[in-house]
Amino acid sequence: MVQIEDIRAEFASRLKKSVAAKGIDQWGAGARLAEVAKVTPKAASKWLNGESIPGPAKMQAIASFLGVKIEWLQHASGDGPGSSVSLTAPEGKSTAADKLREMLAGKALGEDRLQKLLAVAEGNEPEGTVEVLVNDAYRPGKVGDEVWIAHYDVRGALGGGEVAHDYPELLQDIRISPSHLRSMGVDFKEHYHLKVITGWGQSMTPTIKHGDPCLVDISIKEFIGDGIYYFSYQGFQYIKRLQMKGKDKFKMISDNRKHKAEDIFIDETYIQARVLFVWNGNLV
Repeated sequence: MVQIEDIRAEFASRLKKSVAAKGIDQWGAGARLAEVAKVTPKAASKWLNGESIPGPAKMQAIASFLGVKIEWLQHASGDGPGSSVSLTAPEGKSTAADKLREMLAGKALGEDRLQKLLAVAEGNEPEGTVEVLVNDAYRPGKVGDEVWIAHYDVRGALGGGEVAHDYPELLQDIRISPSHLRSMGVDFKEHYHLKVITGWGQSMTPTIKHGDPCLVDISIKEFIGDGIYYFSYQGFQYIKRLQMKGKDKFKMISDNRKHKAEDIFIDETYIQARVLFVWNGNLV
């Protein structure tokens, strides 16, 4: 009988092989996988150590990043490291175009753009199609330097903790000018480190109210000074103010005076991002 430990170990072996083929060293593997799958580094290290296996959505994200088929990571079938992913599929199995149709179902793209995207997936695109799509997606905005910032279906609790969504999905993009953000006092290095998540609860009022979109910098994975962070602690996600307290603890502070501050252990706190701006006009 196949033991679950053996399945996990075999998965870890294939994952390490795929990571190595991608040119990622073993020391940086956990952090890269954590970023791709939107999990904590501790969770990613468990995959590499054979302690657990990611769910389907995270597995697909990892496979796409590593350039292998999900079937390879799951049970060593399909394309492994160094193989090119085929756009066609045997009878009865989904092609890349089929999967694209599923992904775009219900999206308001317009028939013309949808057909162009499907043609690209099937390898039948007319000359210049890819360039047209790319130029259309990344054309300059009205301000001149507008960029897309991803808005994720991820909620950070402002109260007692929000259980992490198992499979965060992209909801929508926000188009904004980085220079305009900086003129408002938002400090960041690269715009592609910026994402939007949603505050949930009342404990951070009046700074962050229930349902407020929060602009975060995901390149900040460590405590860099007093401020509001998006982090996980003991399996729950929070958006709270953090301060150092001694050598091994943070002071977790709620801006709502009705909520008492708590001490939490640094080694059990996994910072995911720092909150830079709240979409109610409040700098933090």
